[in-house]
Amino acid sequence: MLNISPNNQNHSVDAQKFNSLRTVEAKISGNVLTRLIIGLFLVILITMFIPWTQNIRAKGSVTTIDPEQRPQTIHSVIGGRIEKWFVREGDFVSKGDTILFISEVKDSYFDPNLLDRTEDQIKAKELSVDSYGQKVKSLDNQIDAMLSTSRLKLQQAQIKNDQAILKVTSDSMDYQAAKINFDIAKEQFERMEKLYKDGLKSLTDLENRKQTMQRNQASMISAQQKLLGSRSEVINTQVELSTIQQQYRDAVSKAEAEKYTAMSNMYDAEATVTKLQNEYMNYSIRFGMYFITAPQDGYITKVIQSGIGETIKEGTPIVSIMPSKFELAVEMYVKPIDLPLLKQGQKVRIQFDGWPAIVFSGWPNTSYGTYGGKVFAIDNFVSSNGLYRVLVAPDEKEHEWPNALRVGAGSNSMVLLKDVPIWYELWRVINGFPPDYYKPVQSTVGQTTEKTQ
Repeated sequence: MLNISPNNQNHSVDAQKFNSLRTVEAKISGNVLTRLIIGLFLVILITMFIPWTQNIRAKGSVTTIDPEQRPQTIHSVIGGRIEKWFVREGDFVSKGDTILFISEVKDSYFDPNLLDRTEDQIKAKELSVDSYGQKVKSLDNQIDAMLSTSRLKLQQAQIKNDQAILKVTSDSMDYQAAKINFDIAKEQFERMEKLYKDGLKSLTDLENRKQTMQRNQASMISAQQKLLGSRSEVINTQVELSTIQQQYRDAVSKAEAEKYTAMSNMYDAEATVTKLQNEYMNYSIRFGMYFITAPQDGYITKVIQSGIGETIKEGTPIVSIMPSKFELAVEMYVKPIDLPLLKQGQKVRIQFDGWPAIVFSGWPNTSYGTYGGKVFAIDNFVSSNGLYRVLVAPDEKEHEWPNALRVGAGSNSMVLLKDVPIWYELWRVINGFPPDYYKPVQSTVGQTTEKTQ
């Protein structure tokens, strides 16, 4: 009591008879409270200097490192109708095992002998190609024969032309000789005629000279006519030579045109053969696609299309399969502000959904039920959710991840950063600062140390 009243009753009450009053009067509780406050303050002060591991927390899910090990959906490459199922959900299938058989729904492939008929068409076209090839060879031989004959004919005509030219030369010489004889006989006749007029020669001698002159003139005219005939023969041989050249040129050109036509037909037939072979292979591969098989070893997780007689289109998902062998990883999504703090090989602590754990985010070594990992890959582009995807692989130096862990399970990850005092971490969080940027540096002894940038 404060004892501020003028009517004090302390002297009328015996405090020794009451324990509570005796305890209060002793004033011990005030000292205890003071000690508790001081002790609590000291504990908090000491706690502020305890190391705290900075971390980045992110949610994610379990996936696999290799894309081929992730759950996949098997699609139908061709359209068809479901005829028979060979598996059920939960069955294990090996690579190449038949999952489903479908039948054809397009009328272009209804013919059961389509492959045989296509093969017959290919053989017929191949024979056509051979026929055209033989025709081209025959035309080549024909062209070679015509060229050889034309050379012989041209040589023969050239020889004949040369003979006609030589004959022209010979006749020209005969004509010149006859002309000289005629000129001589003409001069002799003129001299004889002059002597006859002078009375020195008789008329008989004059007539003999005149007759000789006329014979020489006739010989000259005959030689000239023969020369003209020889020249005409030269022209005829030249015309014949040109005619032979033109004739064989036309024949060779015609044969070459037929050859090129045959070659064009042969190439068209070869193109048709190639097209038919392509169609044959397409038909053969398509017929093999009626049986939809497993691409790898795994378990049938879900049948998307069901029933018998149901029609499916190209690219329709049929069943989903989970590979039996896989290497687990965790994909987590971090904020863009935390992305510069991540490096490949960085340590990560992971808590999986369904596995009990006691987690102290600042003291990962004292946590229970978490598993170790390390950053395996970091995306260089933002995801559709506005976060960056980070892939975490198991840490070989830590405990193995649970065997019962499956792809798709949820996870809560903590990327471990630098060790700082608790007071510094509180100051950073209050001010809204990001964790310290640092990168691991290899020391000379092969151990990893932390370096603040």
